[in-house]
Amino acid sequence: MSTTVFKGACHCGAVKFEVETALESAVRCNCSLCRRRGALMSPMFDANRLTILEGEDALTLYQFNSRVAKHYFCKHCGIYPFHQTRKDPARWRVNLGCLEGVDVYALPAAVADGASLSVVEDA
Repeated sequence: MSTTVFKGACHCGAVKFEVETALESAVRCNCSLCRRRGALMSPMFDANRLTILEGEDALTLYQFNSRVAKHYFCKHCGIYPFHQTRKDPARWRVNLGCLEGVDVYALPAAVADGASLSVVEDA
């Protein structure tokens, strides 16, 4: 899987970041949060491949269910740019829709079974 360095941002631009990631295999997750937010996520990558350039103070953290995964959102525009995964907390995923020059509608996507990792019903 080849990786590329991308620049990314939330919708309002308060959060800016750089990430080295592949685009394929892009993933949608079927857990309750991901079903509702509908983001197309990158393959998992190591945390050191993500650098927040601006706006760390604009990020807000949301955790649910097992509270292992850390989902970050811009507190101004509400966009989810990235999260630390529940399956492997040393790994992260980025919202591919936040990356400059990426057409998420042109990427093939698989579905990850995040719902099976839940410890409560419908999470």
